[in-house]
Amino acid sequence: MSVRRLADEAVQPKSFAFTRANQAWAKETIKKYPKGRQQSAVIPLLMRAQEQEGWVTRPAIEYVAQMLDMPLIRVLEVATFYTQFQLKPVGSKAHVQVCGTTPCMLRGAEKLIEVCKKRIHHEPLECNREGTLSWEEVECQGACVNAPMVMIGRDTYEDLTPERLEEIIDAFEAGRGGEIKPGPQIDRMYSAPASGLTTLTDIDAIMRGSKTGGRTKKTGAEVPPSKAAKPKTAAHETNAAVESPSKVKVDAGAEQRQSAEPSPRPKSTAARNAKPDVAAAGNRPVAIEAPAKPDDLKLISGVGPRIERLLNGLGIYTYKQIAAWTEAERAWVDNYLNFRGRIERDNWVKQAEALAKGGVAEYEKVFGKKPR
Repeated sequence: MSVRRLADEAVQPKSFAFTRANQAWAKETIKKYPKGRQQSAVIPLLMRAQEQEGWVTRPAIEYVAQMLDMPLIRVLEVATFYTQFQLKPVGSKAHVQVCGTTPCMLRGAEKLIEVCKKRIHHEPLECNREGTLSWEEVECQGACVNAPMVMIGRDTYEDLTPERLEEIIDAFEAGRGGEIKPGPQIDRMYSAPASGLTTLTDIDAIMRGSKTGGRTKKTGAEVPPSKAAKPKTAAHETNAAVESPSKVKVDAGAEQRQSAEPSPRPKSTAARNAKPDVAAAGNRPVAIEAPAKPDDLKLISGVGPRIERLLNGLGIYTYKQIAAWTEAERAWVDNYLNFRGRIERDNWVKQAEALAKGGVAEYEKVFGKKPR
């Protein structure tokens, strides 16, 4: 591993302090850890300091050490060990981290690096003339299926071509980085096959708990759900014992265990295929006609393209609608989507309130991060 040291004193600021919002966030983050384990918050606090200042300064390290009651050397060990922490100033508008691990390299990462050398600086970890952009090559960032890719801040930009990376760099340099949607830069959903789905294509049916068929072992051909193999029941095994008793291994204690522990009663076919009783789980939210420009519900954490389509099918198109859901309406939608409390856990209502009030800027102000 390369030696990582703090930047020269000449570029170090005289002091550091979290902003009021970040200070409140830091205190809440520390509370998440068990008593006596609060020092485990060192990495998220250093990351928040980096996001606030652009890099991890010596005063920031000292500040975090004091806040967590840690020896300064231990915080220094963390900051200098993990390469996610920038120990000297980087681009004020964007620091481009190009993944250079094998999958990305095989898919064209070298060409992305050439773009960075041409557009930003010939050497990594050096800013351009204006001090707005910098870059470096890093190891695997976990998006191998979507190679090649880069990370800027917290966001990844995947399935890149040199031309698309140049467009992204242009946008950040012009202060329009927030307009670039993170994730795949081609027509695919997350890490789904670039050529389109080949299995589990009826997502709407799956979300409602419908049965799906299988494939034959030999040919791989689709098998309808009604003809798919069913698990053997106790009756099957009893018949097998009658037909070929020589093949059945006798367990002397089986009868005693069966009499002491009655087996659960199997569900009927109707019960297995029954859909959630949405009418009994609250009140369905009021639907509206599709507006000319619906809100992008995918900005709400927990809502992907398929869920957005299901919500649109219920007449839910705007943040304002979701922000106004009552407890009974949330219960209805949660049961309809078979989410088991996910709407409450992800706090859709609070997210929708922020987005309805001021879009992405208000979301960042409330949650301290961009919507995913």
